[in-house]
Amino acid sequence: METHRLVLPGDLNHYGFLFGGRLLAWIDEASWIAASLEFPHCQFVTVAMDTVEFHHSVREGTILTIHCERTRTGTTSVTYAVKVWDRNTRPDPIFSTAVTFVRVDANGQKLPRA
Repeated sequence: METHRLVLPGDLNHYGFLFGGRLLAWIDEASWIAASLEFPHCQFVTVAMDTVEFHHSVREGTILTIHCERTRTGTTSVTYAVKVWDRNTRPDPIFSTAVTFVRVDANGQKLPRA
């Protein structure tokens, strides 16, 4: 799955760069949507995000591409590789990580994904 985000003034820190936490929220949301579209009968919560390392700064007005691809499917969980690009200025991702979700019931208890 691929989605895009426009970096607006409210997304910036006091130095004029994208807040790292804002990007992490967008990544969490995009990968959760990918999981929910692939497994519409499941209720997922985020349990892990691998290495968090920002490779380049991002300025206002940048259009980011967020690409999510399923890499692992477990009994109760699913993991997505996520890469983020500013395709206008950089051919390499500005950020990448893996996000893992677990399926839960209404009480927050793990359930088999199937």
